[in-house]
Amino acid sequence: MSAKTVVIEARDVSLRVGEKKILERINLEIRRNEIFGIMGPAGSGKTSFLKLVNHTFRAAGMALEGALYVLGEDVLGEDVNPTPLRRKVSMVFATPVVLPMSIFENLVYGLKIQGIRDKHTLREAAERGLKAAILWEEVRDRLHKPAQKLSGGQQQRLCIARAMALSPEILLLDEPTSGLDPISTFRIEEALKELKRHHAIVLVSNNTKQIARVSDRCAFFLMGELIETGKTAQVFTVPKEKKTDDYIAGRFG
Repeated sequence: MSAKTVVIEARDVSLRVGEKKILERINLEIRRNEIFGIMGPAGSGKTSFLKLVNHTFRAAGMALEGALYVLGEDVLGEDVNPTPLRRKVSMVFATPVVLPMSIFENLVYGLKIQGIRDKHTLREAAERGLKAAILWEEVRDRLHKPAQKLSGGQQQRLCIARAMALSPEILLLDEPTSGLDPISTFRIEEALKELKRHHAIVLVSNNTKQIARVSDRCAFFLMGELIETGKTAQVFTVPKEKKTDDYIAGRFG
């Protein structure tokens, strides 16, 4: 596959829950080997879009329209099997969720669920994930210590490492550095820049400066609508829409 391969394509995606509009006619493409940033104020539909990609959005009275292709498969259909999809599309949330077990067992938990028990395979996956999240050097000598003893920033990188141990093609990140100190934020951002060499990364963030720093292309969501999308440098320097300019400048949101 080339660097320009589209791995996520939204075609007129709309989502409603009852009478409430969550997303309205979203059209965008996300490619392999890029960090695609999604920014916008709270309630703009950013996280809902990620959950649709990962087939985890569920609510009573929800109604979907359009098509959302993830690695060539439309994931909005009711007959989609989410298990193989989530092996290829991993999601990391704002608050790190580490399991009450060792660092190593956290890393291989998903693999064991898939029935993988070979010790060599598990060790290789754990090391691969930790190196991808730039955490290997910090924890290599205490892999069998409780994961909950790690700092907040380390726990978040462990969650990224756990996702990467599964060798996903797409990594979805929902506010992965919210509440973290600047050093931890920097380390995660540096890890993402390395990860995009082999993966597609979708980064949702309310921090416009973070979107500007790390994303290659980005989108601005507002009240469920896609206001603008394009190369990050262009969106931040010469946005096409006044609403985008106002949001970046901090005039609302």
